[in-house]
Amino acid sequence: MRLCLGCREMKPKRELLRVVRDTEGELHIDKTGKASGRGAYICRSTACLEKSIKSKALSRALEAVAGEELFLALREELAGID
Repeated sequence: MRLCLGCREMKPKRELLRVVRDTEGELHIDKTGKASGRGAYICRSTACLEKSIKSKALSRALEAVAGEELFLALREELAGID
């Protein structure tokens, strides 16, 4: 069980999208769920993504500044799901 940064609900890991900060400090989407580094989880919905962006929860959880490029990649990833 993992906590979604948007809705703050505990959900099974497989239902969530993982964003990871790797050892070089770069942020990216972890499609396998197994990449090494600090991870944060978001529900596979645009509403939860937008909440986490607005509250800056993603940046705080990853201890790094999440840029617009990451947000665009996350929106594209979720566009096919919603």
